[in-house]
Amino acid sequence: MSTKQAKLRATANRHGMEFMLVGAICLAVIMTFVALRSTPISIVEILLSSMAVMAILLGFLKSQQPFYSLLIDNKEICYIHRFGNMHIEVDNFHSAGIPSVTQGLEILELNAVGIKLNNIDTFLHDLSPRLAGKLLIEQRYIFLQAVKIYCKNGNCPPEWLVEPSDYRSASGNVYTGLIAMFANRMHNLKALTGYDLLLPANVLDRDIWHFSTLLNRWKLNPDEVVGSLLE
Repeated sequence: MSTKQAKLRATANRHGMEFMLVGAICLAVIMTFVALRSTPISIVEILLSSMAVMAILLGFLKSQQPFYSLLIDNKEICYIHRFGNMHIEVDNFHSAGIPSVTQGLEILELNAVGIKLNNIDTFLHDLSPRLAGKLLIEQRYIFLQAVKIYCKNGNCPPEWLVEPSDYRSASGNVYTGLIAMFANRMHNLKALTGYDLLLPANVLDRDIWHFSTLLNRWKLNPDEVVGSLLE
């Protein structure tokens, strides 16, 4: 019997073709109107043309992303990225929530879902260096938001700002290169927020609060959650 699988599409990746089509039509109309007129192009027409080009570019960038961002079945969650896939098995999933950092009276909630793992070695073993390197770059701004709040009083550990290229896990496994750098980021993120991984809001199909609740329900009853997503 085949395993049922729910396919979720990120909100940020939708309507790519629509953006390109609308932008192209607007640009064609403006250029045609200008070409048929004897007077020079106006500032307003230049601005409208620029907006049309930006719409085309935005639509193109959206269209380059994977159609589905997440696959969920009763065994694992798979995050699909242009540079590879990230797998989290249900046995290795501990919990999910909204990561936050507190410093004095100031609390910052990150615009992402945080995931806590049971065993980081299981996760790192299946992570490709190519994807690890890309996630280090893409998610750095979220991590630095947390660091900025925590280090507001000047008590910032220097190792949080640079990920070393060697890492030894609690179980004694040694990692090098991009995987080690990602593991160090995971270690620092956990020290700051209590979570090992981040799923940014722009890769989700619903808001971060609903999605974190969905993942915690999935941990307790994978079949029920997958079935509800397929309805």
